[in-house]
Amino acid sequence: MDAWQLFLNSLGPIGLGAVTGTIPLTLASFALGLVIAIGIALMRISVNPLLAGIARVYISIIRGTPLLVQLFVIFYGMPAVGVIIDPWPSAIIALSLNVGGYGAEIVRAAILSVPKGQWEAAYTVGMNRTRTLTRIVLPQAARVSVPPLSNTFISLVKDTSLASTILVTELFRVSQQIASSSYQVMVVYLTAALVYWVICFVLSLGQGAIERRLDRRVAH
Repeated sequence: MDAWQLFLNSLGPIGLGAVTGTIPLTLASFALGLVIAIGIALMRISVNPLLAGIARVYISIIRGTPLLVQLFVIFYGMPAVGVIIDPWPSAIIALSLNVGGYGAEIVRAAILSVPKGQWEAAYTVGMNRTRTLTRIVLPQAARVSVPPLSNTFISLVKDTSLASTILVTELFRVSQQIASSSYQVMVVYLTAALVYWVICFVLSLGQGAIERRLDRRVAH
């Protein structure tokens, strides 16, 4: 089979792997990771030293260890203590925890970027700390955190390729299967790279549109 024919034949299965594997894995992991990130960020800025300490340790562990190692600990390591987790849940857990660690610092920085006068004004009108966070601070922090969180989301699309190492059938896993049967590794992996690029390019366009919309709202 010539290279062009292999490209055409592999493009469909690889694209399907993206639709049924990579994209759902990205969406699920980012959604859970964002919830974790917000929770850890709030713990990080808490006046409770225990909560703040736990958050610092969590962030340090996540940022200080490779994602591949985190995947292996959950999928291959947990059975050693009697906990067996299937490939898909293992991938989602590892990716979510990873997003949570990096996203927490983004959210924390966004919260701290809100002027202290906003907090003081809210306290002046009788709001407590929780209401001030939810009604005043977090909405403003959300605007600041959108660009870096969007970058995290786009990076996550590529990071899902590591899930192939724990037998999750996604874009890269499909590419590996095709490459192993066709013996034309270069063509197949370049096809996979093209699909990744298209996904990330479309997401980058969406990120730009969201940022422009937020800028217009802030300007008004």
